[in-house]
This record gives sequence, structure tokens and C-alpha cells, in this order.
Amino acid sequence: MMAHWFDWLSADYSLWGMFISSFLSATLLPGNSELVLFGILQLHPELKWQTVAIATLGNTLGAMTTFCMSWALPMKHELPHTEKIRRYGAPVLLLSWVPIIGDALCAAAGFLRINPWHSLIYISLGKAARYAAIAWMIS
Repeated sequence: MMAHWFDWLSADYSLWGMFISSFLSATLLPGNSELVLFGILQLHPELKWQTVAIATLGNTLGAMTTFCMSWALPMKHELPHTEKIRRYGAPVLLLSWVPIIGDALCAAAGFLRINPWHSLIYISLGKAARYAAIAWMIS
């Protein structure tokens, strides 16, 4: 029986890889969390919901890192295009999963001092819906 190069990947390593990849994907660094999710679900389909939960956690923590770093910036002038974010508030962060735009939304929300607990909730909901939808399409 011929072994595949990825047979050594245990469920534990896979879930840690999912966490790291999803965290990095929520920053400006490349993480390719969708590809990692796909790979894990191919190797360990029984871990579908654990993988979605870990991906959501990592991606949410990455987004909140961006949020907090932006919060730490001194607020001397409001940036262009932030008036819509201020008007809609934390619910706009449901779109934090959208590539590139999502990072900017999290940064702007932090910069504008949008309520961090409300932001956390909406970011988590958006990220969870995205990973659940991807997992559902894969399986």
C-alpha cells in the first residue's frame, strides 16, 4: 500500500494548521484558509464542525487584532469613506469576511472606536457563516 505524503497529518495538526491559517487570513498576511479548510475536510470529514469552529475562532481573533491595532491609533482626523461605517455601526462588520474589504472594515471600525463587543459579535457571525457555507459546499 502506497502512503501519501500527507498521511502524517493528524486531526490535531490539521486543526492547529486551520487556526494559524485562518488567523493569518484575517490580517494582511496570506493564510489561504479556504484551501486549508478544503484540505482538512478531504482528510478528516468527520471534523467538519470542529474545523468550522476553529476557522471561525482564528479568523475572528485575527480580525479583532486588526481592530485593536487600529483602535490604538490616535484619532486626529476621520478617514475618507468612514462616515458609512460610523452610520451603520457594528452590523457592517458582518461583511468582515469579504477579502480585502473585510480587513479595511475591521481597521476602520477600530479606528472609529465602534463598540468592541458589538464588533466581536458581528465579526464572529460573518466569519462563521462564511466558513459554514464553504464547508457545506465542499461536503
